[in-house]
Amino acid sequence: MKAWLGIGSNIGDMAATLGKAVELLASVPGIRVVARSPDYRTPPWGKTDQPWFLNGAVAIETDLPPHALLDACQTIERDLGRVREERWGPRIIDIDILAYEGASVEDERLVLPHRYVRERAFVLVPLADLAPDLTIGGEQVRDALAKLDRTGIERA
Repeated sequence: MKAWLGIGSNIGDMAATLGKAVELLASVPGIRVVARSPDYRTPPWGKTDQPWFLNGAVAIETDLPPHALLDACQTIERDLGRVREERWGPRIIDIDILAYEGASVEDERLVLPHRYVRERAFVLVPLADLAPDLTIGGEQVRDALAKLDRTGIERA
């Protein structure tokens, strides 16, 4: 199956961390990284009194079911030093499953497609580089992005 992931960081060597995250994703059995967007420097969202982020998107093919993919992403986050202290707060790495082909999930651990994907330009800008025609929640990525303010988002 195809899936699309969002990656982000605003602590430390952000570009190196994103690169390492993609490298670790590619090393997981059952995950094949097929494309990576450019990185984008983006303002913080939700909690704005923190450093700016470096964000990107990754397209993968996977044999893992959605929850196993989530487990793999969270293991990589932990391996890279992620500590969950504050909702929407600073983080060394964030790996979100944005969409998973053919899957609609809503439980205590996982919501697919990601509940905020169509509201966040910092997610849609890199995702549009990989999959502008991808339909999420009945709307193509490019159309959802056209409705959002992209102020401050710039290619790194």
